[in-house]
Amino acid sequence: MAASSAKRRHKVRRRADMSLLGGIRPPIAVLSALLLSLAGITALGFGRAGEESVPKAVMTSQQRFAEDGAVAMRASIDESAADLARTAGLFNAGDPAQPDAVVDKIGSVYQKWVGTAVVEISSGRMLAARGENVPVAAIDTAKLSEKDGLSPRMVRLANGETRLLSLQLLSWKGQPQQLLIASSSLRFPGISLGKFRSIAVIDSTGRILSSDGIPESEQVLTEDQRTGVDRSKKQLSAFAKVAAKRAKEHPLKANDPGEGGYLGVSGSLRGDTSQGDRAIAGYAALTGPEPGKGTVATSLGLTVVAMVDVAEDPTRVTDPLFGLLAAGALLLIGALAVGVLLGTVQRPLLRLFLESRRLTRDDLTRPVSVPRFGEAARIGQALERLRRQLLGERTDAEGAGGPKSGRRGRIGARALLAVSGILLLVWSAPMLLLLNRADATAVVPEQITNDQRERTDTLSDRVRRSLNEGHADLVSVAGLLGERTSPEDMTKVLDRTRSDHSRYRSLYVRTGDGKIIAQSGESPRLPEDKKSENKDGHPFADPITVLNDSGTEPVIASYAELPGRDGSTVIGEFRIDFINSLLKRPGLGEIRVIDAERRVLGGNTGYLAFEKLPSARLTELAAGTGQKTGISARAGGIVYRDGGGVQVAGAAPFVGGGAAKSLNWMVVSWQPAAGLAIPEYSLQNRTVLAGLLGITAAAACLGWLHIIVVRPLREVAKQAEALADGDRRTVLYPRHHDEVGAISRSLELLRQQVLEQRKRDGAGATAPAAVRAPAGRN
Repeated sequence: MAASSAKRRHKVRRRADMSLLGGIRPPIAVLSALLLSLAGITALGFGRAGEESVPKAVMTSQQRFAEDGAVAMRASIDESAADLARTAGLFNAGDPAQPDAVVDKIGSVYQKWVGTAVVEISSGRMLAARGENVPVAAIDTAKLSEKDGLSPRMVRLANGETRLLSLQLLSWKGQPQQLLIASSSLRFPGISLGKFRSIAVIDSTGRILSSDGIPESEQVLTEDQRTGVDRSKKQLSAFAKVAAKRAKEHPLKANDPGEGGYLGVSGSLRGDTSQGDRAIAGYAALTGPEPGKGTVATSLGLTVVAMVDVAEDPTRVTDPLFGLLAAGALLLIGALAVGVLLGTVQRPLLRLFLESRRLTRDDLTRPVSVPRFGEAARIGQALERLRRQLLGERTDAEGAGGPKSGRRGRIGARALLAVSGILLLVWSAPMLLLLNRADATAVVPEQITNDQRERTDTLSDRVRRSLNEGHADLVSVAGLLGERTSPEDMTKVLDRTRSDHSRYRSLYVRTGDGKIIAQSGESPRLPEDKKSENKDGHPFADPITVLNDSGTEPVIASYAELPGRDGSTVIGEFRIDFINSLLKRPGLGEIRVIDAERRVLGGNTGYLAFEKLPSARLTELAAGTGQKTGISARAGGIVYRDGGGVQVAGAAPFVGGGAAKSLNWMVVSWQPAAGLAIPEYSLQNRTVLAGLLGITAAAACLGWLHIIVVRPLREVAKQAEALADGDRRTVLYPRHHDEVGAISRSLELLRQQVLEQRKRDGAGATAPAAVRAPAGRN
């Protein structure tokens, strides 16, 4: 039995001598490595926040501007192609029409084409034409029957301009087939450029097809201005070449991860510097509204390039000295925190590990070196009492009524961990909450404010044009519903129109006395059997109006009068989701469409219909922007500074003709400057990140230390005191194969030694009596 016990002790000692992966060393070593890494990042990273003379936010804004231009160009081309196809389909569905009547009707309803023509396909004879001369010779009528024979095509004129030709067939039974041609320029619809910006559309080779914003040399007066014009043209051409090459990349490779918001290839470019101004540009290839879905416009291989000159700031926003000082402070505080852990937790624990192993090897001559603090002190006291018990000395625990344990350290290991955590928090908390706050010192670049204003103006014009397009569709439909059109045929025309355009929730034909005789889509919200409300016999006063002033969503409707049907009108009710979808542009923050009474009608984020704008300042901006300055009101932009931080806001009223002009609506946008990549906020974000990393490193490593070492150490301290107090039955099992586990195994060996000693003492007490009996007989 003694041999078995010795074998078991040898096995436990061998396991205690194993090289341990866990224990107290790894958490402290990892904490030291993390603090050193964070100090290096802090020293090297803070000086880079303001190195760029043109902030990243300005570069990103130009990219967004080009994306807006690409979206507008794609929508315009696709809308024109759809309108021409729908108009041709409506003509084909009716009686044969004269070519002059066809082009006159198109010209009266839509003003988007610079020239229209009808050509007889078999003979190539021009039957009718309006507007600019259409380059009919560029169309090979013999290939119209081939695949994509009616696809739009670009034609370069003799004067260097480019025209986009859209083609549709006019076919009636018993009539020669005709070709309807519409010619349009590749100019941007409703893009607000501001004063110093230029924009161009280029083909896949980088050739500029059309541009705007750069005056011709003969339009400027001085030689310096001519030099500036020449420089701008050369720079735009250089940007066009680079943009055309990058537009051929895959979107996931071209765009930075997390950019989001645009499905195609887009980006920004840096150009040359002239007189302190650097030319920067954004580019965006035309892409479909849905992933993997091409359109008429995307098949043309066009790319939009927007260029602007920005004044460079040669000064650095940040001083690298701050990063060096912060890194030095972290090294000092980190060294102190790690020193506390090494001196008060790790070294006492390692000393206890060696002392406990010494006692298990029967080295009982020297007293146990007892640590000064916490659980280590309690375990050291218990080991000393066990040493004395093994030597046969009487301890307090063996006396009647004696104390069950020695003195306990008042400061535990948890308190020591807390001290180290507080030391690290002294560095991390100011970094996280106090230092480099940007709200009071942030300088928002003027270009950011200008871009917010111009992009909001572009968005406002896009919403206005979309409403005008919707009204034009109704006028076109109304012109084709003649006196003899039956309600069934009306319904077919309405169904076709609603399927071609997603902007309508409902289309219906309403008579002058309020009866609905044809309908497509959802139920009309204009009350039936309600007679016309104005003296002209129309259902409402303006061509486009809001039918309600309360409820969960506004009801926006437009009408067009049917000729020769005694006040009958075709009415279209717009889907509010369609208007909201026009507002989903990244980089503008929150966007709202408001009416003349400053009530919200639509938005790109959550809102309540007919509510007011969220702040008085935005209401004041909207009211001020709505005031006419000259012929009409103009868009405005501003930077707000208040208790809520810094905000960039823009507002743009509906400016331009069409049926939507009478609405007097406005688009308002705003976003926090903290979300922009300007140097002050970049520095603040890096400071906050450093504080978060410091807190995370401290929490992770100290939490690791608490779970792996401190909690088991507290349990071992209780078991050691119980063993020294006389508990010989409880078997001690280690939780982990580390220093604490090794101490627990040593205590188990000491428990076995004490039991064996008691057995030997008991045997020694009875042996002398057995020997004395024979001696007495002598």
